[in-house]
Amino acid sequence: MNFLKKFQPSIETLKQLDAYSKPIEDFRVKTVSGGTASILCWLVIAILLSKRVYEFAFNTETVEMIVVDTSSGSKLQINIDIVVPAVSCDYLALDAMDSSGEQHLHIEHSIFKRRLDLAGNPIEDPKKEEKLGTHKSQNDTAIALPKCGSCYGAENPERNITCCNTCEDVKKAYELKRWSLVEIDKVEQCRSTQDAEKVARALKEGCQIYGYLEVNRVGGSFHVAPGQSFSVNHVHVHDVQPFSSSAFNTSHIIRHLSFGKTKLAGVNPLDNSRSIATEGAVMYQYYIKIVPTKRFHKDGMVLYSNQFSVTKHSKVVSPGSGDSGMPGIFFSYELSALMVKISDKVIPWSHFLNDCCSCIGGVFIVFMLLDSFFYRSVVLWKKMEIGKAH
Repeated sequence: MNFLKKFQPSIETLKQLDAYSKPIEDFRVKTVSGGTASILCWLVIAILLSKRVYEFAFNTETVEMIVVDTSSGSKLQINIDIVVPAVSCDYLALDAMDSSGEQHLHIEHSIFKRRLDLAGNPIEDPKKEEKLGTHKSQNDTAIALPKCGSCYGAENPERNITCCNTCEDVKKAYELKRWSLVEIDKVEQCRSTQDAEKVARALKEGCQIYGYLEVNRVGGSFHVAPGQSFSVNHVHVHDVQPFSSSAFNTSHIIRHLSFGKTKLAGVNPLDNSRSIATEGAVMYQYYIKIVPTKRFHKDGMVLYSNQFSVTKHSKVVSPGSGDSGMPGIFFSYELSALMVKISDKVIPWSHFLNDCCSCIGGVFIVFMLLDSFFYRSVVLWKKMEIGKAH
């Protein structure tokens, strides 16, 4: 007891600092409205706290910022999955070019073609393209050929082209002359059963082209267009013989298109898009702006990918339409000099505790004010009934 008396002055001083003074129990008035308000108050606090705890534990907020792209990657991976429902795989070529217009001849790729019927059902297993933009001829030994076949006027002794023993020889001779081989069915070297089958099913099948290709990390273009592609004096052309370009329906479905080895969810605007050609042969052009993106996760993992925006344009290129060009699906892309960094927002524990305290205190004060207002209103009403209100 004597020990406690020594600290009595300090205890009395501490009492003066009490910010939570307590009224005497006899002066407290408990009401039904107060009890109801208390239940509602703690119920709202419990709901809000549960929601805040869930957001803190499971929801991921992100912060985006733009910086100059200083990455030094030399290659860009293009992931494609395109379906052309009305052109066979034999008459579709995929080509890629860089910004200088030079064709990529030896690029790393894993492109497959799958034959489809007109209803979109697979006909056979997909086949990998050995070389982009080219189709190997399979008719070299299909029929008995003379020792020195005719080039049908396209002989060129200066280039040592005097004999054309295969269909490819005839086509190449015509390419060098920059002539159009109009009546291919009259060329003896091209009258093989396999060529006839390809021509017969050209417009009676569809094709799915999918996979990826790696190109130089500079602006460029790639396209899917009918015909065998080749270059003559640095001019890129497509041979669609024995058809005309206007015979091909370039309606298509872009099931997937993305850039980069890592795919970000929800940032590929062309996925599952459809384009239907309703009049003649149509040239579809997609202008793409690629923005490099770096994604930082909470666990420290960093992903490199790309986002892109796209503008689409189409025009009819059939004879008589007045527009030049060739039917097909053309993609032109440019890389932005800026990079987007996406980081997971980390909320400190101090912020979380501060939010919880603010929630409890704020809700408690609001309900206390509501209960006080209701209680005083009831008291005033009773005084008015007995005529004691001032």
